[in-house]
Amino acid sequence: MAWSIAQVARMSKVTSRTLRHYDEIGLLPPARVGANGYRYYEQEQLLKLQQILVMRELGLGLDAIRQIVSQGRDQVEVLRLHRGWLLAERDRFARLARTVTRTIEELEGGENVTSMDHWFEGFDPAKQEKLREEARQRWGAEQVDAADAHVRDKPKEWWQSQLRQEWTTRLEALVALIDAGHQPGDTEVLDVLDGHYRWISGFWTPSRESYTGLGDTYADDPRFRANFDRTDPRLAEFLRAAMAAYAQTRL
Repeated sequence: MAWSIAQVARMSKVTSRTLRHYDEIGLLPPARVGANGYRYYEQEQLLKLQQILVMRELGLGLDAIRQIVSQGRDQVEVLRLHRGWLLAERDRFARLARTVTRTIEELEGGENVTSMDHWFEGFDPAKQEKLREEARQRWGAEQVDAADAHVRDKPKEWWQSQLRQEWTTRLEALVALIDAGHQPGDTEVLDVLDGHYRWISGFWTPSRESYTGLGDTYADDPRFRANFDRTDPRLAEFLRAAMAAYAQTRL
């Protein structure tokens, strides 16, 4: 069975002009073109259009989509891949919803949600040792032990004042840039990360790979992620992308 371009436009809520553009750039050619010049689409093209629309909803650009759909993968495999993306997005929005709900509860309860105190809660010796051992396994014992020696004798006031102020300043600057519409790779964002990198280098000196990995840790580790989400639900993923861009361009 074949459908005209007008019928496909009605079914998919995609304009005929967009469908013609997809044809012109080689993304979605019709099954055939009639003698009258009309484009006709069959099931294969409709499935491909569904794939394109899913990936557009996920924020992919047309060039990236064209590379994916031209790989000739099995249609069921592609649909499973898309389902995985959609479920991941569902989970991401669920996390954001929980964060917003928690913020509403804090506001209604009169709590000071502008405080960054949650970053410095619960740093008891047992927790610090657990984090230190995880860091040894991830980044190497030599680097971690050297960083630990640098701060081992720091007084409690240093952790509660200087360290807190430096970390808070960087996070507030990043949130302000997000609010202003900046992208992770923008110069203004990377300039803020210059300060973050110098700050981190006061403890240990990350390489391109380990600095990128630290950004992944910020976003993927539930303990870090919870604090980033409490600060701003956009921050963890933005920082992951920004640190990867910084590592590629400045390290």
